[in-house]
Amino acid sequence: MKLVNGRPADCTGRLPKEIRCYDLLDRLGVFYQRIDHEAAMTMEACAAIDAVLDATICKNLLLCNRQCTAFYLLMLPGGKVFKTSVLSKQIGSSRLSFAPAEYMEKYLDITPGSVSVLGLMNDTEHHIQLLMDGDVLKGEYFGCHPCINTSSLRLATQDLVEKILPAMDHVPRIVSLPEV
Repeated sequence: MKLVNGRPADCTGRLPKEIRCYDLLDRLGVFYQRIDHEAAMTMEACAAIDAVLDATICKNLLLCNRQCTAFYLLMLPGGKVFKTSVLSKQIGSSRLSFAPAEYMEKYLDITPGSVSVLGLMNDTEHHIQLLMDGDVLKGEYFGCHPCINTSSLRLATQDLVEKILPAMDHVPRIVSLPEV
């Protein structure tokens, strides 16, 4: 695995949703580095990727309330745990659970295992509230998928906050979750 700058030279065979991520980052003038790899479905599978990226690798979870009327994209460092009771209390929404895959595709154009903050570019009607653990903001860089789990990106956290999220018109709500 090798870390390279920017988009692939040849995007043949890449999915449109992945290319849209590169287009967004390029349009915003955001510098990013990329690594291509086998499909990474779990945080454990990301261990070798993490070593190459040298960034805060985030768990990205799509959550919803019991009625599936409120949706949240939670970004938290890989070393933290999602505790329903802790998060529910902070955001005032009880009975949080993982959102069904159909909502990932409907609102973010993402499939399970590929959830990424960059998917918010597809949420133009603001169905999803971004929740970000405060520790994500402490790292100089963070890692995420370009809406597909066969590549990972290294981006400056400052670019996420100052350029990417404003361009996607999503404001994060900062939360605090416990360490593992």
